[in-house]
Amino acid sequence: MIQEPEQAPIGIVGLDDVLAGGLARGRVFLLEGSPGTGKTTIAMQFLMNGADAGERVLYITLSETDDELRASAASHGWSLDGVDVYELVPPETLLDDEQQQSLLYSSDLELGETTRRIFDAVERVNPSRVVLDSLSEIRLLAQSSLRYRRQVLALKHYFSRLRTTVLLLDDLTADAHDKTVHSVAHGVVRLEELAPDYGADRRRMRVIKYRGRRFRGGYHDMTISTGGVRIFPRLVSAEHRGDFKRDVLVSSSEELTALLGGGVERGSSVLILGPAGTGKSTLTLTFVVTAIGRGEKAAMFVFDEEIGLLIERARGIGIDLQAMIDRDLLVLEQVDAAEMTPGEFSERVRHCVQVKGVQTVVIDSLNGYQASMPGEAALVLHMHELLQFLNRQGATTFLTVAQHGLVGDMRSPVDVTYLADIVVLLRYFEARGRVRRAISVVKKRTGAHEDTIREYRIGHLGLTLGKPLTNFQGVLRGVPSLVGNDPELLEAGS
Repeated sequence: MIQEPEQAPIGIVGLDDVLAGGLARGRVFLLEGSPGTGKTTIAMQFLMNGADAGERVLYITLSETDDELRASAASHGWSLDGVDVYELVPPETLLDDEQQQSLLYSSDLELGETTRRIFDAVERVNPSRVVLDSLSEIRLLAQSSLRYRRQVLALKHYFSRLRTTVLLLDDLTADAHDKTVHSVAHGVVRLEELAPDYGADRRRMRVIKYRGRRFRGGYHDMTISTGGVRIFPRLVSAEHRGDFKRDVLVSSSEELTALLGGGVERGSSVLILGPAGTGKSTLTLTFVVTAIGRGEKAAMFVFDEEIGLLIERARGIGIDLQAMIDRDLLVLEQVDAAEMTPGEFSERVRHCVQVKGVQTVVIDSLNGYQASMPGEAALVLHMHELLQFLNRQGATTFLTVAQHGLVGDMRSPVDVTYLADIVVLLRYFEARGRVRRAISVVKKRTGAHEDTIREYRIGHLGLTLGKPLTNFQGVLRGVPSLVGNDPELLEAGS
């Protein structure tokens, strides 16, 4: 049985996870991407991780100076004291006009001299990890694809003989379509930068190739901040399965519990639909209070409302969110869709559930979540994996969607009703010259639910539900007609 090569971890948790442990030792890898995508930062983290483990490491730079590299490291709070940096500049004799015979001949000399000096630096340091920055300089010196390929092969065989793990950087400035190194390298990682019409730049990475290794395919979001690069591996719900009891969770409101057919099953997802102002966030707060009352932890991810305003508004209906936060029972996070990538958001939710032990998750709202997505199809796929993950962890999820319009025919910006286990519909309707609110459950996968429509009111006591509106029809259209007496309407002062 062939034994897999030992791994050289890069030191970036998310990237090592995508690469199934790191880079195979004694192999040559390619890290490519346009300028500014984070290649140098990842390369420095790779070498510093080796230095921290007691390895000899070498950074060979043809494009940046030693001072520039150390300044970049200092901006992240790092020191390159354990990293040998070799700044390779053209020899002075090759810059002398008297030494240059012809353009072709001088490039031959310079390519050979550059290669020899790379080998000399490696033999002097005898490193186990090497970064060569960048291949674009060697490609320009080679001047032809054939000579460039031969040069890269020579480097590969040389480092292979020394059992050195090598990371080649390529900024794709010479020819983005040149795949010469792809066939030579043991693995290829590509970094990309996207510029949306509004908001911060988005970065992502993808493993294009990794010989003999089952890596995590697809695109993975990444960010560069003080402290280095962070990779957020694409969430795969099938990899996260937990054992839990699917008991039924009841609400503090008897009427709401009855409407839901006895309550909400643990590990299910509840979608709350309704136009602006119908109380979707207030309804989710009811479930948060109930969960914390059971001794569980909850998390709210708010896209559309300022945190301070939400806390004040909740206090007005008798819910003290700040006290819950202070007791470490509630995680309340403001999410800026223009700044946070979907991958980073999924990682935050995952951290709350797996590390902090959160069992009730509120996402308010999907309208804001959609703003961080490149398209509706991507939103549905992200939501599918996220809801499946939460379901398998035994976390109960509440999502809100603001529909367009106020009464009559209303539309949602994205249809995710088929993903949710329970769908709750909130509506405005007119009666006795007043604008009123109605609530109904239109879907429940597990068990029966009440098929009636109830009026509800939001007051200082929170959410109050009335009796089923049996004497009206057309409530969901917004303008109901009376088919009997109307004793079931809530009184104005209740």
